[in-house]
Amino acid sequence: MSMLRGLRTTAPALLLALAAATPSLGAQTYPSATDPRNGLTPGLRDAGVAISGMTLLSNTGKPTVFDSVRGLTFVNSDLAFRGNTVYVGNFAGFSIYDVSNPAKPALLSAVECITSQGDPSIVGNLLFVSAEGGGNRKDCAKGGVKDPSEHMSGVRIYDVANPRAPRLVKNVETCKGSHTHTVVPSPTDRNVVYLYVSGQQGARDATELAGCRNGSNPADESNSLFRLDIIKVPLNRPQDAEVISGARIFTGLGPAPARGGRARPARAIAGADSAMMAEMASAGPRNCHDVSAYPAMNLLAGACGSYGLLVDISNPEKPVRLDAVADTNFSLWHTAVFSNDGRKVVFTDEWGGGTSPNCQAIHPLEMGGNTTLVIGTDRKFTQHAYFKIPTAQGANENCVSHNGSLIPVPGRDIMVQGWYQGGVDIIDFTDADKPVELGYFDRGPIDAPAADGAANSRTRGTIGGSWGAYWYNGRIYSSEMARGLDVLELVPGPMLSANEIAAAKLVTWSEFNPQSQPKITWPAAFVVVRSYLDQLVRDGGLAVERTTAIATALDAAEKRRGTARKVALTALAGVVERDAAGAKDAAKVTAMAGAVRELAGVTR
Repeated sequence: MSMLRGLRTTAPALLLALAAATPSLGAQTYPSATDPRNGLTPGLRDAGVAISGMTLLSNTGKPTVFDSVRGLTFVNSDLAFRGNTVYVGNFAGFSIYDVSNPAKPALLSAVECITSQGDPSIVGNLLFVSAEGGGNRKDCAKGGVKDPSEHMSGVRIYDVANPRAPRLVKNVETCKGSHTHTVVPSPTDRNVVYLYVSGQQGARDATELAGCRNGSNPADESNSLFRLDIIKVPLNRPQDAEVISGARIFTGLGPAPARGGRARPARAIAGADSAMMAEMASAGPRNCHDVSAYPAMNLLAGACGSYGLLVDISNPEKPVRLDAVADTNFSLWHTAVFSNDGRKVVFTDEWGGGTSPNCQAIHPLEMGGNTTLVIGTDRKFTQHAYFKIPTAQGANENCVSHNGSLIPVPGRDIMVQGWYQGGVDIIDFTDADKPVELGYFDRGPIDAPAADGAANSRTRGTIGGSWGAYWYNGRIYSSEMARGLDVLELVPGPMLSANEIAAAKLVTWSEFNPQSQPKITWPAAFVVVRSYLDQLVRDGGLAVERTTAIATALDAAEKRRGTARKVALTALAGVVERDAAGAKDAAKVTAMAGAVRELAGVTR
C-alpha cells in the first residue's frame, strides 16, 4: 500500500487515454449493472456478502491490541506462511496464527511494535518485518520518535522459533526505510538469503544513519535514492545481517510519459550524453513499491511507481535490468505475479494509493486494475489486456487492485487477489488478451454511504478490505485490514472443476512468501490428467469422441493395479500423443499425454 495523499480527480477523458501501442481490453464487460456485489449492505461485522466459486471457512477478528478500525494505525497488512502457521502483518506489529484447523485459527501471539506497514516474510525461524516512517522506534514503543537516535527505519528481524514468544534479534537500518521487502535465496549458499528492500521515503540524514545521501543522478553510486537496498542475512547468525549494496536498476531511465501524452516503452537512454541522461533520469523512478522474485527463473518483476521492470537476479548481489515499460493508464505500478512458466507477468495498479474508491461505475477499466505483460524470447515485455473487477463498488469503499498469488491449477494461469473493499477475486489470465473472472468474495462497505453520496475521504472513516489474498496448501487466506483473517476454500463450478481443485491441493509448501514465488510442480496423479481433460472438454480443445474415449480409458486404468495399470497408462499416453496432431489445442493435449506418461512412470 502506498500512502498517497491529496490526489486530485482527473478528467474522465484524460483517464481514458491509452498508450500508443494500445493493449487489448479483452472480452471483459465493465462494470456489470447486475453484479451481485453491487449495493451490498454496509457493516463492520454484519455487512452483506456476495460469494461465488468459494466458501468462507472462517473469519478471525484482529487481536484486541490491534482492534481499531479507524485510519491506518492498526490495520492488517501482508501475510507469510510456514507449516500450519500464518504470520499477519499490521501497521502496529504482527500476529501469529495456528491454522491447523482452518475453521478456527488459533492466535499464538500478537506482538505490538509501531512499524508502518509491517509487511512480513518468513525463512525458517526468522521473521522479517518491514518498517518505514518517521514514528518507528528501535524499541517498538508508542509515542513517536523524540530523538533521531531512537528512530528505526528498515527491516526488523525476529526469532519466532517459539511462536508464542517472538524475540527481536536485530533492527537492520536502511537509508530509505522498508515499505516492502522480498526474499531472494542465494543460489550458491543455502545459509544465505537476500532481502531486496523497497523504500519509499527520502534518504535519511547521514547524521542519523552514516552513508545515507540524497542525490539527483542515478548513475552516482554514492547517492542513496536511486537504488533498492540489499540486505544479506546469514541464517545461522541473523544478528550479523547487514546492508551490502544497492540494486542500481533505474540508471538510464527517463521520466515516464504523462497521462494524456503519447506513451512509449521506456528503454535505457542509448547515446544520450551524460548531462542529458542525468537530467532525464532525475525525473525517473528512484524506488520500487514492490518487487516480486521468481528465483527458479532467476527473474524479478519490479513494480516501480511509474514503471514495470524485468530484472535478471542470477547474481542476487548484482541484479541487471532487462526491460522497463510504462503505461499512461497505470498510476502506480504496485506489485506483480509471474505465470508458472515465467512467460507472463500480471502487474497491478494501485491507483489512489489504496485509500480511494476507484472501482466505481464512473471509473475506467484501464486504471486501478491489472495488466498482463508477456515476456518474449528476447526477455522484453509486450503489454496485453487490462482486467478490473466487474462490479460497481460504492463511493464509501476504498477499492483498487492489490496483492495476490497463483492458484496451482495445472494447464492454466489462475491467480487470487485482494482488492481492498472490492474483496477477493479469482482471475484466469491464461489468455493474456482475455483475462476472465472465475470467482469472488465480497462484503458490503464498512461504513454506510454518505447522505449526499459524496466520494471523498470524509465519507470513508474506515479503511478496510483485503490487503492480499493468497493460495497456500489448499486454501485461500485473505488479510482483511479491518475485519481480521479470512480463510476461504474453492468450490467446483462451470469454470473450475472438482478435478482442477483437487490437483491444486496436491501442491504443498513448507514455507511461502508471496513476493518470492516458488516454482509449481505437480505429483503424478489421476486428477492432474483429468484436469487437462476437463479443460479440453470445457474449451473444445479436442473432439468430443476423443475426450469421451480418453475418460473411459482413464477410468479403466485407475481400476487396475500394478503392471496392468502401468501397461494401460503407457498405451493411453501414446494414443493421446497422436491425438495432438488433429487437436484444436495441441499444446494442452500434449501436456495431458505427458501427465499420463508420468503417471505410468510412477505406477508399481
